[in-house]
Amino acid sequence: MRDEVQARLELLRKEWETGRARLTELERQQAQLSETMLRISGAIQVLEELVSEGVEGEQPENGAAPKAEAKEEAPVGG
Repeated sequence: MRDEVQARLELLRKEWETGRARLTELERQQAQLSETMLRISGAIQVLEELVSEGVEGEQPENGAAPKAEAKEEAPVGG
């Protein structure tokens, strides 16, 4: 009987240690994921603000530079 109890105790200690190691790894992953989500959240906020305010100096979607407006010049000497 004592040998059975001792064997069970050793098995439970190994399972506990395995669980503790797994929990530590999950906590590390949770911290990394939280940091990633925080960065994504910040990027979303910045982009939402840009969209709501209108992006200054916006270029056309094809990547071409915006055309300069023609200005009428006053005639010289007149």
